Amino acid sequence: MRIITSLGLLLLVGAMLAVPAPSQAQIAVGVSVRVGPPVLPVYAQPICPGPGYIWTPGYWAYGDEGYYWVPGTWVMAPEPGLLWTPGYWGFAEGVYVWRAGYWGPHVGFYGGINYGYGYTGVGFWGGEWRGREFVYNRAVTNINVTVVHNTYNRTVVVNNVNRVSFNGGPHGIQVRASERERIAEHEHHFEARREQIEHEHAARADRRQWASENHGRPAVAASGRPGEFKGRDVVTAREARDNRPNGHGPVEHHDDRPGRDAAARNANRNDRPSGPANREHEPPRTGNPHTSNARDTHPEPSHGKDAHASESHGNKGHEVQRENPGKGNKDNKKP
Repeated sequence: MRIITSLGLLLLVGAMLAVPAPSQAQIAVGVSVRVGPPVLPVYAQPICPGPGYIWTPGYWAYGDEGYYWVPGTWVMAPEPGLLWTPGYWGFAEGVYVWRAGYWGPHVGFYGGINYGYGYTGVGFWGGEWRGREFVYNRAVTNINVTVVHNTYNRTVVVNNVNRVSFNGGPHGIQVRASERERIAEHEHHFEARREQIEHEHAARADRRQWASENHGRPAVAASGRPGEFKGRDVVTAREARDNRPNGHGPVEHHDDRPGRDAAARNANRNDRPSGPANREHEPPRTGNPHTSNARDTHPEPSHGKDAHASESHGNKGHEVQRENPGKGNKDNKKP
């Protein structure tokens, strides 16, 4: 009888351990390598599949044979109120270290990397939670208003356009986490969803996604849903012009006061901020966007032989090609 009871307790404990639990701190630091990541490729955002999906930008992951591109994609949040903080590469003590993304109530620090489509380097401006419903900023996100009805329109001006894909070191983004971002890092977090992890594994298995094969222009730069690598909602990378980064992270310019939206819509719609970041005095990153009427894009890589070579060649920055999210659905139909 005691044996049966003990076995029952062991099974119960095992079941409890198998249930995913939120993390108190930022997701653990992952891979570290001496060769820096390529610059971000240029691509159009696939149309949002429907209500409740949140955009998760693409990124360069590292495998046995170098870097490979994990396509940006739309993902359902684990629960209402959660936002995605993208992962990023940070340079420290001669190596590039990957810090994985996570779900949480506020967007934390992601290296100042301008991933586009609301992820300007600071916070997220592509939508916000209102109760249990996610409301999309149609000035930034590519949505079909006949399918998604919860929308608004706000503009954010973002200058200092570049496609640098790592933080710190020579030619990297030179910004540090603000006080609010540091607080966000210590909130309850949820790891990437299973479909996000499987999405990365699928990218790794596809030779077309490896930088050594595609030279910075992956065959699948973005997709409508995790795991989609062919079909009408798959987007390929495009060419982009080079420009050298100025080393400053983005700053949002926004105004939530009533009556300001109309004026904002007439402002320069260039989803990148101007000037160096004064990050200690930013508003809370709750997903309340003030955005551009734009389709973000991203650039080509370089392949350094060591950390510093990679920095000096691989991330000289690339200009964002921006389009109206309501246009350009033709890109979504590329196989």
